[in-house]
Amino acid sequence: MAAVSNVLRLGVNVDHVATVRNARGGIHPDPVRAALIAAEAGADGITAHLREDRRHISDGDIERLRSQLNIPLNLEMAATQEMLKIALKHKPHAVCLVPEKREERTTEGGLDVAGQHNTLAPYVRALVDAGIRVSMFIEAEIRQLEASRQLGAPVVELHTGRYCEVPIGPERDKQLERLKIAAAHAAKIGLECHAGHGLGFDTVGPVAAIPTLAELNIGHFLVGEAIFVGFGPAIVRMRAAMDVARK
Repeated sequence: MAAVSNVLRLGVNVDHVATVRNARGGIHPDPVRAALIAAEAGADGITAHLREDRRHISDGDIERLRSQLNIPLNLEMAATQEMLKIALKHKPHAVCLVPEKREERTTEGGLDVAGQHNTLAPYVRALVDAGIRVSMFIEAEIRQLEASRQLGAPVVELHTGRYCEVPIGPERDKQLERLKIAAAHAAKIGLECHAGHGLGFDTVGPVAAIPTLAELNIGHFLVGEAIFVGFGPAIVRMRAAMDVARK
């Protein structure tokens, strides 16, 4: 069984700082500056998704993040030869393999690890051999957890989008229970378990309270909240909400 810490880590995703920058071109706002502010505000790590179409984070952003951060960088990427080459060049602390569709606005669901074992295996092996911690972004399903373990990935990240998208009531309770069961099973089979996608102040508490989760990754909500209160204060409030829920 995987050891679980009482401290729940916060990974801050800076993709959508880059989205705002790219909407007009130029260099402002700078996702690297946002990442440094996040670190000062209490983030335990920074997540950045380098997409095939470079719609937000760029190759240059990854290079600068890797050289300037003093906290771990988690590179989200699809399992392609292009992305593998970039990951092996920069060697971030972690790589989270995610599904990717050109037409989607954001990642719509988890990776089908169970159905793509032979496709994913060489990517996981190459990353692990390079000393990079590999995470699989999956739905809260036992078969996906088991498939991730069989691939040799030490970490899974549960997709929390379904839980966040439904209103308070029986359906949200059902989705939360799925997350709890999956997180407990991950720990049972020796996987470190993370969660993320769509979490905000009104949804983070029950997820943060799941004792077998080690990390939450949150981005879009924090970038949006920063418009009103600033990036640092938004992260401080999220960090506090997570800490209260975990206690």
